[in-house]
Amino acid sequence: MTWSGRDVFNRRTLLGTVGAVAADGAATGLTGSPTALDAGAAGSDRARFDRAGFDRAGFGPVSVRPGDSRYTSLARGNNWRFVGRPEEIRVVGSTDQVVRAVSDAVRSGRRIAVRSGGHCFEGFTADPAVRMLLDLSPMDAVGYDGERSAFAVQPGATLGQVYRALFAGWGVTIPAGGCPEVGAGGHFAGGGYGPLSRRYGSVVDHLYGVEVVVVGRDGTVRVVVATREPNDPHRDLWWAHTGGGGGNFGVVTRYWLRSPGADPTAPGKRPGTGGTGRVPDSGVTGAGTRAVDPARLLPPTPRELLECVITWAWDERMTERAFTTLLRNFGSWHEHNSAPGSPGTGLYAILAAAHRSAGSFYLAVQADADIPQVNVLVDDFVSAVTAGSGVEPSFDVRRTMPWLHRLTWPGTGQAGDVITRRYKIKAAYLRRPFTDTQLSTIHRHLTDSTGGPTGALELIGYGGQVNTVPPEATAVAQRDAIMKADFHTVWADASDDRANLAWVRAFYRDVHADTGGVPVPGEVSDGSYINYPDIDLADPTWNTSGIPWHTLYYKGNYPRLQQIKARYDPRNVFRHTLAVEAAPTAPQPRRT
Repeated sequence: MTWSGRDVFNRRTLLGTVGAVAADGAATGLTGSPTALDAGAAGSDRARFDRAGFDRAGFGPVSVRPGDSRYTSLARGNNWRFVGRPEEIRVVGSTDQVVRAVSDAVRSGRRIAVRSGGHCFEGFTADPAVRMLLDLSPMDAVGYDGERSAFAVQPGATLGQVYRALFAGWGVTIPAGGCPEVGAGGHFAGGGYGPLSRRYGSVVDHLYGVEVVVVGRDGTVRVVVATREPNDPHRDLWWAHTGGGGGNFGVVTRYWLRSPGADPTAPGKRPGTGGTGRVPDSGVTGAGTRAVDPARLLPPTPRELLECVITWAWDERMTERAFTTLLRNFGSWHEHNSAPGSPGTGLYAILAAAHRSAGSFYLAVQADADIPQVNVLVDDFVSAVTAGSGVEPSFDVRRTMPWLHRLTWPGTGQAGDVITRRYKIKAAYLRRPFTDTQLSTIHRHLTDSTGGPTGALELIGYGGQVNTVPPEATAVAQRDAIMKADFHTVWADASDDRANLAWVRAFYRDVHADTGGVPVPGEVSDGSYINYPDIDLADPTWNTSGIPWHTLYYKGNYPRLQQIKARYDPRNVFRHTLAVEAAPTAPQPRRT
């Protein structure tokens, strides 16, 4: 039989783009003037990196305006539903150029939006009010910062670039998304996750610091470096970027990554290994000073990936009972195998339940091929998911490949985008499996006559190490979820916008009918994920719960985000449809 798995995965092309993506931030400008550097605890970091060539000081800035042959392509992001018409697209290559661009926008009163990878699901960067689009894509350096003992990543670097650089240089990685073309900029700020998150947590659990261009109340544009160090005067700004989402507080021009358990100044365990290996005596940098081994500061990159893909045909055997049994079993397995440190956290699985008109749907499982008894774990998982369903798969393949191949191979997560670049995604965190009533509703919408072959519900494994972090320790508040759910549809032509939007909105609303059409935090649901932004959550037509959109995304962390907004963006320069709103007054934010 010829493997059609590539076609199966193409239904997730967006979702390849979507499965771990970023809400690239939007912003706006008022009036203002000078620039300043406020590195806080950072000292001369920005100058040091410029001297080292980390910033592309020789690049740009480039100003692209309507009529330029580059304008049409640069004005459009990944979701072709939204096309902006800014007066200027400023393409920048360094932090200094970002400072000048923001200063220009503030001084001239032009609203500014910021884009790194361009994979925002909504039209934040294409808002008609945006007059300057700041394109950070040339800022794509990835390297090791020896003075800070952390890895530095610029926002324009794609996840594929990040993985390749960390692997080739040091054999380490981060638990970020599995879609190589997504930009690090928004993905990190929104609390990205991916195939290794059940073992190692969210990517923000490894975020050590950020460099952010902010605008003061007097219009002064300055650079602030904020870290997680308890005595850092800007620690709250770091906290805001551990899941607060892009486009809220300023322009991130650099991230620093170091696992919290990795002590750069003393021997210790390698992050995530669970072993007792000590940092070797690798030399002395000064009297009594142990040299830092960068390979000890982030989780190790797996050697090989084990991947299992199973598909089922939408034929007469796939009854409602059979279908709902598969989904129920998938959720139940995650409910019982997501405790931090349990063997099951080594598996990352997606059940992509496509509409009946697609002809089939699939289950994909990925794991580090060197996990002890990994094939037994996969066998037990597949048996648990299929138990009692009464249906046999139409396709079942298991194979190993180099880990980096899946996460960095050009085309992965992008094939098919040329013809399907319009989409709508709606998300939910799950603390428990869907109820029987919800499962019946899911089956009804995935077999109705109004849906199409690119409409689907994806259940995505989560939990594990993610849930070891208290909800207030980072801006990611959902710290006892076991799955994420993503409801989506993808299409090619603008003439099909209305039908596709109507289908996915009704689907999502009806599944959450008992809680006002949205996933209100409770026994089953736990709100939504800001990196899958959905403006419907702020629309009373679709959210009749009485629970505001910001509670669905941030829960009890929203008031603190508002205080930080008031401190670092008091003029509301950086805003979009789902932006954090400053607190009416700005008391000193509490610290953790």
